Amino acid sequence: MNYRHAFHAGNHADVLKHVVLLAILEALERKDSPFFVLDTHAGRGRYLLQGEQAEKTSEAQGGIFKLFVLHGLPALLQRYLKRIQADNPVGALITYPGSPLITAQAMRSDDRLVACELQPEEAHVLTTLFQSDRRVTVRQGDGYAAVKSLLPPKERRGLVLIDPPYEIQDDEFAVILNALKEGLARWPTGIYALWYPIKQRRTLNAFFRKAANLPCKSALMVELLIHPDDTPLRLNGSGLLILNPPWQLDTELAPVLPVLARLLGERHPSWRLEWLKQET
Repeated sequence: MNYRHAFHAGNHADVLKHVVLLAILEALERKDSPFFVLDTHAGRGRYLLQGEQAEKTSEAQGGIFKLFVLHGLPALLQRYLKRIQADNPVGALITYPGSPLITAQAMRSDDRLVACELQPEEAHVLTTLFQSDRRVTVRQGDGYAAVKSLLPPKERRGLVLIDPPYEIQDDEFAVILNALKEGLARWPTGIYALWYPIKQRRTLNAFFRKAANLPCKSALMVELLIHPDDTPLRLNGSGLLILNPPWQLDTELAPVLPVLARLLGERHPSWRLEWLKQET
């Protein structure tokens, strides 16, 4: 595996993913009972935006850098930016927290996170980051296998975040579907959030048809495109498919997506908030 998220940290896809992640975590926090999070492709947890890898692509310039100092944004975006600002106490945008760090910052004392990372070097950095946090367990290994070995959790409430690098291209979706089927069979009430890239959206239609038949109560699609999806040569946007989403998640995201499209879009941006499957 050659993928390194440091080249892409803080880009428009990260912004969308982490805004949605924060909304889900906040929904879980509204109940007193503890929750569990499984992050199947966790990365290293924190990324240096001023380093050689980040500056080589400059993707964060089209993402978090456009939002960092803005005010008057929808409440969810303001809370997301406070998380990013808390990781940069000097006031300048130097680092970007990945999904395991955002999750840990949102957890309470009795909540729990298992973060899986296949790459040994990234897993070592992640382990060091959380070495003094007893709520967090880092596993170096296959995150898909953890769906089978760790579910259902003792907490009975929580989230499985699946954010693979898609190095095997479209073949990844077959692996994802198997993982979601396995997870739902073991933990049917869990929330499952899958991040996916959008180059040409029509290539995702077969996956969505199969995902609509998964044994979940509801499934919500959240997408942000900064370009039209008219070329397969770049990342035109991204989305999240959320199975068993928290109550009113769509309502909370509705005012955020057009703002992100306006602020992060480059050429004819668009957004989508649509139920793939809805409980009646």
